Amino acid sequence: MAIEIKETFQVGAPIDEVWRFLLDPHQVVTCMPGARLDEVVDERTFHGTITVKVGAITTRYQGKVMLTEIDAGVRRLQMVAEGRETGGGTAKGTMESTLRALPEGGTEIVGTAVVDLTGRIMQVGRGMIQGVSHQLFLQFVRKTKDRLEPAAPAAPDGSAAGARGAPAAAAAQVPAAPADDAIRIVPIVLRVMWTAIVRFFRRLFGRRSGSRGAGS
Repeated sequence: MAIEIKETFQVGAPIDEVWRFLLDPHQVVTCMPGARLDEVVDERTFHGTITVKVGAITTRYQGKVMLTEIDAGVRRLQMVAEGRETGGGTAKGTMESTLRALPEGGTEIVGTAVVDLTGRIMQVGRGMIQGVSHQLFLQFVRKTKDRLEPAAPAAPDGSAAGARGAPAAAAAQVPAAPADDAIRIVPIVLRVMWTAIVRFFRRLFGRRSGSRGAGS
């Protein structure tokens, strides 16, 4: 089953710094939940492992990532990844990241990916996988910002402000990464399910409110 993913986020750091970061597998892997860099074959080929915990079951995907295009002129990076699960499943995908300098000095990153999955993970369904992927992406964004953005100055009341002046509480909305190296799917799945339930009731009550207003 092929899963399409597209995400956009901004980092309060110059585009040259963000570009160097994305080209360095040793730095990127520290921001990817559950990922471990096993070997750097050359400047474009890397071997690694991703560990996933589903309840009491631990699954590991071993594979490689190959950078197929590095266009420094337009700040575009393309890669191909493939991995095999110890239980027989596979994951293959193509990914592209495009950077754009922002007027205030930050960088916008647009990431797209098409991933083809087989094995036990497909039992949870396409919608759940896309929701989980988004939550994992938010963890990656939070860690990337921690590494690239300058430390926030203390506010007059002693509390920390965000890198672009936003309160620290706003950053807390991004799910925290697990304490160990493995991706813990169960709490992420529960968060995705809860988000879907909340959205359902908001739409339901929104329609009811609209119906009462039209009948009055």
